[in-house]
Amino acid sequence: MDLTTLLIALALAMDSFSVSIAHGLTTKTFKASNATKIAAFFGFFQAFMPLVGWYAGVYVLDLIAEFDHWVAFFLLTFIGSRMIYESVKDGEDKLASSLSIKILLILSIATSIDALAVGLGLSVANVSITELVIVTGVVTFALSFVGVYIGRRFGCLLKNRVEALGGIILIGIGLKMLLEHLGVI
Repeated sequence: MDLTTLLIALALAMDSFSVSIAHGLTTKTFKASNATKIAAFFGFFQAFMPLVGWYAGVYVLDLIAEFDHWVAFFLLTFIGSRMIYESVKDGEDKLASSLSIKILLILSIATSIDALAVGLGLSVANVSITELVIVTGVVTFALSFVGVYIGRRFGCLLKNRVEALGGIILIGIGLKMLLEHLGVI
């Protein structure tokens, strides 16, 4: 596993980690079964959505081959910027405290839209997706499980800082991809 794959996986997991912390903040006690349920939903969707985006991108690759590096850069920068914005925006997500299947599906899809766009960006950059899918699923599962516990114990200290960090990482990766394609690094 290369460092870029791990950093992308960590960045993608930050939304799920943040929501997991928010859930932990709303619970009276830590329950491993609830943390596992949340982690399984988030881990699956964070792994599945880049795959969907990557396959969608493969079909449009020939149409945008001349400027694909710019597409990847702008997608990752947009997603990263949005994550940073969301981290400083006021308001709590009231849905985070519920564990119903419907709410978990909504939260899982909402937190993995970024992963769909990253998968699209990586397909146009002609990057293999298999390792990213596996690493992202495992990292998201682990961070989401731990996030519920951290939210219960230390959530008031962290708040939305982890989501901002994820956004910064995605912007950095997009910039790195662009500069490599342009031959600067």
